[in-house]
Amino acid sequence: MEDMKKLFKEVNLNLNKFMKEYPKETKAFVGLMQAIEAPGALDSKQNELIAIALSVVTHCKWCIAWHVEKALEHGASRKEIAEAAWMAVLMGGGPALMYLQLVEKALDDFEKKKKKK
Repeated sequence: MEDMKKLFKEVNLNLNKFMKEYPKETKAFVGLMQAIEAPGALDSKQNELIAIALSVVTHCKWCIAWHVEKALEHGASRKEIAEAAWMAVLMGGGPALMYLQLVEKALDDFEKKKKKK
């Protein structure tokens, strides 16, 4: 199964690479991401929970790693993250259920990291 910490690092490395190679496009995307993820009617934790569900239903393993880590940073519990992922399974069916495995793996990987600190 995927190493979710490795996928998280991979996203960061590639975003840095994209920033160097495609600065205009990457800055625009990062700006959009920051604007959408900023607290508004929904707080940061709620935004990350929605992003987890969308990551599962769109089958993006890098997104799952990224948003589980960020949800934990914003105070989401394992149960809240699991409920968001299960909502995606409800809407996305069997293929989404298969990606629920990666949410569980990400929780295991990132919670271990937090406990070591």
